[in-house]
Amino acid sequence: MADLEVEKNATILLEEKLGLTSVIEAKQASDNEHSETLWQSLRSNRKAVAWSVMVSMSVVMEGYDTILIGNFFGYPQFQKKYGKYYGPETGYQVSTPWQQGLSMASTVGAIFGGIMNGQLCARFGYRWVMIVSMFLMAAFIFIVFFANSLPVLLVGQIMCGFSWGVFATVGPAYASEVCPTNLRGYLTTYVNMCWAIGQFIAAGVLEGLIDRPDQWSYRIPFAIQWIWPVPLIVGCFLMPESPWYLVRRDRLEDAKHSLRRLTSDRTEEQINGQLAMMLHTSSIESQITKGATYVECFAGVDLRRTEISCLAFAGQILSGSTFAYSPTYFFENAGMSPSDAYKLNLGSTAIAFVGTLISWWLISYLGRRTIYVWGQGITLLLLLLIGIVSVSSDTEGALWAQATLCILWVLTYSMTLGPIAYSLISEVSSTRLRPLTVCLARTFYQIVNIFSQVVEPQFMNPTALNAKGKTAFFWSGTAAIMLVWSFFRLPEPKGRTYEEMDLLFQRRVSARKFASVKIDAYNDVGEVLKKTNTVEHRE
Repeated sequence: MADLEVEKNATILLEEKLGLTSVIEAKQASDNEHSETLWQSLRSNRKAVAWSVMVSMSVVMEGYDTILIGNFFGYPQFQKKYGKYYGPETGYQVSTPWQQGLSMASTVGAIFGGIMNGQLCARFGYRWVMIVSMFLMAAFIFIVFFANSLPVLLVGQIMCGFSWGVFATVGPAYASEVCPTNLRGYLTTYVNMCWAIGQFIAAGVLEGLIDRPDQWSYRIPFAIQWIWPVPLIVGCFLMPESPWYLVRRDRLEDAKHSLRRLTSDRTEEQINGQLAMMLHTSSIESQITKGATYVECFAGVDLRRTEISCLAFAGQILSGSTFAYSPTYFFENAGMSPSDAYKLNLGSTAIAFVGTLISWWLISYLGRRTIYVWGQGITLLLLLLIGIVSVSSDTEGALWAQATLCILWVLTYSMTLGPIAYSLISEVSSTRLRPLTVCLARTFYQIVNIFSQVVEPQFMNPTALNAKGKTAFFWSGTAAIMLVWSFFRLPEPKGRTYEEMDLLFQRRVSARKFASVKIDAYNDVGEVLKKTNTVEHRE
């Protein structure tokens, strides 16, 4: 009787808020979402796909700059402008402390931008946060373009990082909220493709300008960043707001209008069913999570969801990406000519693009957990091989063997850890706390990134440890830790609606059983809410 009473109360609450449909229609919408094929879903949600692709393109700018600064350390004209002369053997080098500072600058800005973005998106929505961030980005580029000293360049990178922190979190969050279950994986992993596109463009620009003998060899790459803000500002002004955000703000008519703009060939009854499903999910989460603040992300079952999001994202860094993903500086210090090193880097970023395309094929057949765990295992093996080859020989053949292994590492990363992490942070977080959880995950990623940017120059710089390929042994250790964590703690969200994910976490289902447990979000909700209310009553 108690179970029925809780279910009845939840249903009454839902119908009072909606006033248009019922839980039956919500269940029908959920069943339809499960039964749709990929092509049916793509056809009926093509507008949502287009808007999601547009928003995620902002990540191109972050990917572009990430590879830009790291590769400038091996760029002849940049070294002469900002570095010191260390003798005929070493030549001009930006000192290790300044390498660390410039590498961390945008990361520090991204941390503050990401933390603020969580609260800003929860309050103002994705549209206006993106528009303001784009305006700021266009202004901050002036600082790095005209920087005549390392301190000014450092400040410019910090300010630009503020906007990049917003772009990196809005892309996957918006994609996960406007697309149905069977499209979420493709559109959230597309964010990683945008990252790869940005890095490919940067690598091409750097390779094309490396022989230019003046300051424009490094100023032109900075100036190219002005290409993106204006068209993206226009696109963000026109895009529909996330219906999940509007539901969280109790703006139900606006949510219906947004759903109409995001879908094609949907009847009014189907639109009402989708809205009812969102409200049903929101009513479940409102019983589990009372507020929408950062504190709530660390309370109850949401603590586990926050842990998974943060560590899955940080696993990108801990798998060795700082070392292997942008290997130009490593190859130059190991004896490769600058021209060959930048050509190799260009090929590496092209492979990253192809790898992300392959990941779309993988997620059609394999679960997120399977891809992530195997990705950690293979990247760990490749890092060990790079370290072993480096220890074994210093010949030119050994150097090219390490280069080949780095390219294989990039291909593996781009098929697995790189794109899948974006999907995981978007799907594991609850809809009520998604902007906050995604921003926490990105912030934790950036904190780990700071650690990597302090450690990596110490290993690689010829004026410091000069460990070269042996650095791979250190990152293989962190990759091994992530492999163990992902095997025991990473759940499988593939094919689950947000309602089902809420109930699986509330039941504390083991990560290794997420894919096999049977659950009905409409028949089981009473049991879960009863347990939640009992716990709260005891507290």
